[in-house]
Amino acid sequence: MDSKTPLVRLEVADGIGTIRLDRPPMNALNIQLQEELRAAAEDASARDDVRAVVVYGGEKVFAAGADIKEMAGMGYAEMSARAGRLTSAFDAVARIPKPVVAAITGFALGGGCELALTADWRVAAEDAKLGQPEITLGIIPGAGGTQRLSRLIGPARAKDLIMSGRFVAAPEALAIGLVDRVVPKDDVYAAAVDLVRPYVNGPALALRAAKLAVDGGLEMDLASALTWESQLFAGLFATEDKAEGMSAFVEKRKPTFKGR
Repeated sequence: MDSKTPLVRLEVADGIGTIRLDRPPMNALNIQLQEELRAAAEDASARDDVRAVVVYGGEKVFAAGADIKEMAGMGYAEMSARAGRLTSAFDAVARIPKPVVAAITGFALGGGCELALTADWRVAAEDAKLGQPEITLGIIPGAGGTQRLSRLIGPARAKDLIMSGRFVAAPEALAIGLVDRVVPKDDVYAAAVDLVRPYVNGPALALRAAKLAVDGGLEMDLASALTWESQLFAGLFATEDKAEGMSAFVEKRKPTFKGR
């Protein structure tokens, strides 16, 4: 594929932005795709017409991992210069201040699994397989896998997946909390959209604060996290949505939030 051909695009419809990976056949995450992923995430974060996000690799595959051919020729000097950019590209998705769901078809392996981990939720096809097989290449996950996976499913289960490199089928992934819903493969994208659609007309600033409170609090001791939550909570009392939400409650009507 011509390197000038876009590999990631942001498609927006009815308040939902879809970050669509498009590098057939397996959406291998080369440097160009990583940087376009960063740009799409920043665009989705900034756009007022995007109120929720779906990360999607298409009907056949989410992302089967990094571009090994591109990485094979790199030594320590090259990768030490590149690794931070790789992590920050994925982190741009994790920091989208809106509800984000990964719609997983086929394989989500290595970098593909790490990308799925940046979302708030994961919807997987019944035949999907997830995993961190980097160990079979003599390396470890390098785009957040060791950290996000252990926070999501616990350190023992994360070590099992990372140190064995084994693939996890959708039923097991659901059982251990690696994914949140399993649906027929033809329904994956629609199910992901359905999951985030309720947030499109929600209180955008409160949703942003909720995500910041949970994600940020996980990195703090309890006392600091409670202070963080308290500050975010108080700040919402300056918003129009807070006034509308409470007025609607008192008046026994449905609120109309403006995201302000």
